[in-house]
Amino acid sequence: MQETVEEKTVNLAIRTGKLSMRCLVGAVRGFINHKRRKQMMGPKRYRGKQTVKQLLSQDQGATSMVIGDEGIKEFQRIAKRYGVDFAITKDKFADPPVYTAFFKAKDMDALEAVMDEFENTRAFKKDRPSVIRQLGIYKEKAKEQIIKAKVKVKEMIR
Repeated sequence: MQETVEEKTVNLAIRTGKLSMRCLVGAVRGFINHKRRKQMMGPKRYRGKQTVKQLLSQDQGATSMVIGDEGIKEFQRIAKRYGVDFAITKDKFADPPVYTAFFKAKDMDALEAVMDEFENTRAFKKDRPSVIRQLGIYKEKAKEQIIKAKVKVKEMIR
């Protein structure tokens, strides 16, 4: 134990015009106060998006969920709304990229709400048809109606 205490060293840099004992004592006191404040605050608490290491260093366990490539922004928006801490990782070895979201919250209700809302929005987006595809279908129908109208006009003229 004594050896570990003796091995600890501190580098303290001071900028001063004239080095005096008063200046040196003030710098050491400032350093000690800084260390005390840092110990009182404890480890830094991250909020919102963070790395997996930061997320797992917090006290409660994390839940994971596989997210598609299109759903990342949607998940971030929902998680921020519910105040959930999360981290997103990418599987580098999968050919189509696979993203996994790790998230945690103090309330299980918040986690369940995030998961439910994300699944509902994902299901809603799968069920609704593409607007561009629908527009193409309506263009074809309009062309057919125009052709039929032209044929009727030609028959009436004859």
